[in-house]
Amino acid sequence: MIIFRISIAFCLVFLIIVIELIRRKKLEERYSILWFVVGIIMLILSLFPRMLEQIARLLHVVYAPSVLFFLGFIFSLIIILHLTTVISRMHRKMTRLIQEVALLKREQEDMDPVNKKT
Repeated sequence: MIIFRISIAFCLVFLIIVIELIRRKKLEERYSILWFVVGIIMLILSLFPRMLEQIARLLHVVYAPSVLFFLGFIFSLIIILHLTTVISRMHRKMTRLIQEVALLKREQEDMDPVNKKT
């Protein structure tokens, strides 16, 4: 089937991009491993359509390649949720750091004799 060839090509391109991002240090190790594993799993499912067909049969899906895209979609949602929690945590930390810097600036201004009023 042509869809399996397309998904194999997509997985290979995806893995090359992940490797390139790792090489250029634009992707953190904890995320690169996750993306690499997903790319490998998708490639394996694309290379062995019988395995994908068995999974589709278990899920009562008629068109097996749609399971491949469904799994990719579910994984994407999980990653988006995880990254949203990471962003929220970083936002809280940034707010806390901004508050601490403001307090330190105020403390420094209060201690600086040049800025003291008599």
